[in-house]
Amino acid sequence: MDWTWPRSRATRPTGPRPPGRAAVRRNRDADWDAWPVSDYLAENYRRLHPCDIDVIHHHAAVYRRYAPGSLARTLELGAGPNLYPLMLAGAASRRVDALEPSAANVRYLRHQLDEGPDDTWQPFYALCRSLDPALPPDCKEALRPVRVVPGTVDDLTPGTYDLASMNFVAESVTEDFGEFTAVCDTFVHAVRPGGRLLAAFMEHMPSYRIGTGPVWPACPVDETALRAVFAPRTTGLRIARVAKDLTLPDYGDTGILLLTAERPGTTATTPAPQG
Repeated sequence: MDWTWPRSRATRPTGPRPPGRAAVRRNRDADWDAWPVSDYLAENYRRLHPCDIDVIHHHAAVYRRYAPGSLARTLELGAGPNLYPLMLAGAASRRVDALEPSAANVRYLRHQLDEGPDDTWQPFYALCRSLDPALPPDCKEALRPVRVVPGTVDDLTPGTYDLASMNFVAESVTEDFGEFTAVCDTFVHAVRPGGRLLAAFMEHMPSYRIGTGPVWPACPVDETALRAVFAPRTTGLRIARVAKDLTLPDYGDTGILLLTAERPGTTATTPAPQG
């Protein structure tokens, strides 16, 4: 199985397939090595959008619960070229595995880590650090725990991580709800019993195009679908909604769904006391 981290322009509405439409496309049907990194960043991350602010606030509140260095190993599943989920883990996590199958995304991530992040990422990091003062002053230092790991969801060993994060991945790589469910199941089991899960999903995301490139497969999901998948597999499930961001092009989505939960079992890590 393969995946990347897309969040881009829709090309068709949801609903029944018209006569003669091709069969449901799965993850393996897309050439993720050819992911258009430059176009993707230009469409989504050259400036800080309101939806990014909301996601960062949500995720920072989770990471702030942990003392610096208290998470031995965390996962960013399908990291893609988005740096802010990796920045946010930089205080609590001693090691962050950015698991990524796309050769194009792996090259971008390694360049950003080796040379330091592009200046366009600085407003993102300034917000991250304002919400979590435990982060170091320098963004490159915050990214130091990150290890870029080329690989797929099939390479994950259950119970490896204290915390797993996944942002706009499972719903953005397949048109098959069964495959979406399988990716989410692997995501849950990647953490130890009691481990924390942190995720963001595009709401009602149809298959999409970036720039003038090919159409990439997606599986439209809503809160009901997320609860059907995660409620039997987790405890402490919470889902919040962010309204559609009108500062972005019309991607076909209706907003963002933010999820936190734990894998059932003995607590693997203890959050820092709340101030």
